[in-house]
Amino acid sequence: MTAVEIVLNDRRYNAIAAGPVDGELVLLLHGWPEFADCWTEEIAALAEAGYRAVAVDQRGYSPGARPTKVADYHVDHLVADVLGFADALGAQRFHLVAHDWGGIVAWAFAGAHPERLKTLAVLATPHPSALGKAIAEDEDQSRRVDYVRFFRQPGGIAEESLLADGAARLRNAYGGKVPAPLVEENVRRLSEPGALSATLNWYRAANDQLDIPARPSTVPTLYVWGSEDAALGPVAAHRTSEFVDGPYRFVELTGASHWLPEEAPAEVGALILSHLAG
Repeated sequence: MTAVEIVLNDRRYNAIAAGPVDGELVLLLHGWPEFADCWTEEIAALAEAGYRAVAVDQRGYSPGARPTKVADYHVDHLVADVLGFADALGAQRFHLVAHDWGGIVAWAFAGAHPERLKTLAVLATPHPSALGKAIAEDEDQSRRVDYVRFFRQPGGIAEESLLADGAARLRNAYGGKVPAPLVEENVRRLSEPGALSATLNWYRAANDQLDIPARPSTVPTLYVWGSEDAALGPVAAHRTSEFVDGPYRFVELTGASHWLPEEAPAEVGALILSHLAG
């Protein structure tokens, strides 16, 4: 596994890559508060199977790609970044794998640029339209995203709270499901000046309902959801099928939480490989 840098215009994105350079590209997108290395074990499995696996520290997470304006984190810019990553890596068509906020970006990308995708695999995050309807109609799901409303507050309130007492609240966000060394590394990186604000700007550029426009996916789609996901409940998960017009597989991992890339890498890796091969 090697460190690589992707340059888009004047921004520099850190990434990690493995597998043959001429292999089919699998681009992996992380969520909040994660970085590209949440995918370490999945990247190794993909590389062993002959794919070129690349995971990127996305906008705000890479120090060289950290604009300060909230508007710079609108989902349209995040989708454009994905297009730029694929172009920079020389892939006309590729496989897209994503988790959490990366999943929102991936759903939006699949709806906007289906001609660029071979397959789509999303962990935890339902289709944005399914999530929006669930937030509006299901009191349980609305309560589950109270943290989004907290993150969107201006004036550094969320940042101060998350980093107080040695970043106790930020550490607790992982629910004890992410390996401790990775949590410590994430906290270190998010404690850098401006880093946490940049990552929270993904939420601030959206709205309280995470109402993200996204057309239905028409490419072969895998959606994996953990039954114990504290943030994303069953209503949105099961409604996601309404917003996929192509071949679709839904897998519920019983007993698994939100942190699927780190918590269940072997199971997730096997599901992704099966999906790609199919």
